[in-house]
Amino acid sequence: MKILDFIILVDTKAKMTLKAETAKLYLSFLWWLIEPVLFVAVFYFVFSVLLGTREADFLLFLLSAKVPYMWFSKAVNNAAGSITGSRGLISQIDIPKAIFPYAAIQATAYKEIPVFFLLFGTCLYFGYMPQLSWLWIIPLVITLYLMILAVGMLAAILVCYVEDLRMLINMAMTFLMFVSGVFFDIRNIREPVQTYLLTYNPMAFFCDSFRSVLMNKGTIDVSHLFTLAAIFLSMIVLLHWIYRHMSRAIAARVVNS
Repeated sequence: MKILDFIILVDTKAKMTLKAETAKLYLSFLWWLIEPVLFVAVFYFVFSVLLGTREADFLLFLLSAKVPYMWFSKAVNNAAGSITGSRGLISQIDIPKAIFPYAAIQATAYKEIPVFFLLFGTCLYFGYMPQLSWLWIIPLVITLYLMILAVGMLAAILVCYVEDLRMLINMAMTFLMFVSGVFFDIRNIREPVQTYLLTYNPMAFFCDSFRSVLMNKGTIDVSHLFTLAAIFLSMIVLLHWIYRHMSRAIAARVVNS
């Protein structure tokens, strides 16, 4: 299949998935905003009201890390079950299996667009005006998307063989939320733990970098950002090769499971 045809098919399937989802809900597309707002509201109440967190602009502090984390978490979880959830279609037609995690990830990406606008609006509300440094959001978003593709494609093919892994993935996402600095400033952690987290936990790096850019807390580690982009891009290329050469094996596993 040509690359352009692959992209068009992924985009079409993603949009059809979104249309089917919203058709079942009374509030339709509004849930794309309501869901992250409710999540942040709950955690803000716990940490700011109940626990008495005194950090200035804590709502923005929380939102600027929660948005990229939720994007990653939801996209990977959706991608993980995308192939096994398409058993009926796979049994009827020989189609590139990578389409399914790609479409699931792309559908989640579309849902995140208004959430990012909400994040930017919150920045303006708290007095953080757009600056030239905000342009770093572009490579950050691109690299995060590459990470989502790499991890999502890997999760999807693994779940085909061990479906119980979906439970472990959900647990891993909860663990990741608590070690990535979503609720706290990772810069306040003692060394060498801080360096280990920022170096070997990409999500911690992204949470810290989004805060640094949007809340003018400092610069980001550009060399580390591009290193991550290269790693995830290499993973995607390798996974495409695996998907192509294991297409029939994946289909047989899914259909006969």
